[in-house]
Amino acid sequence: MLQLCKVTKALFISDARSACSEELLQQEAVTLCINVSKQQPFPSTGVTKLQVPVYDDPNEDLLSYFDRCADAIQKEADRGGRSVVYCKNGRSRSATICIAYLMKHRRLNLTQALQKVKTARHVIDPNPGFMSQLQRYEHDLRKRRGES
Repeated sequence: MLQLCKVTKALFISDARSACSEELLQQEAVTLCINVSKQQPFPSTGVTKLQVPVYDDPNEDLLSYFDRCADAIQKEADRGGRSVVYCKNGRSRSATICIAYLMKHRRLNLTQALQKVKTARHVIDPNPGFMSQLQRYEHDLRKRRGES
């Protein structure tokens, strides 16, 4: 079944097939598509596109994209737009980006952010490498905010 799973009012997570459904994108008024993959297509509509070219591999560096993606999602939300983050199956890479966004801009800790994304899309399961990058990010965000 094609669907965009709602994480926040302005953020959805899905698999590539759903994210490329023009009908769904229009229905949910999506304005930004973040494609967290090397091989998956982009929808052909006139949405803003951001590609994060990584494989679902624990050794891939997704951490270096967290800030850029989180800020892009927030900027889109601030101007009334909505984002969808997707990868092939909507389980590991896209979930990791959504969690990073919630940690940075919603100030959730890793456990809360993971739970919120899991509630939206219960199949999510960031691979162990991505989970440890999220832990590093959580630590990093705390330092940046002057929390210990």
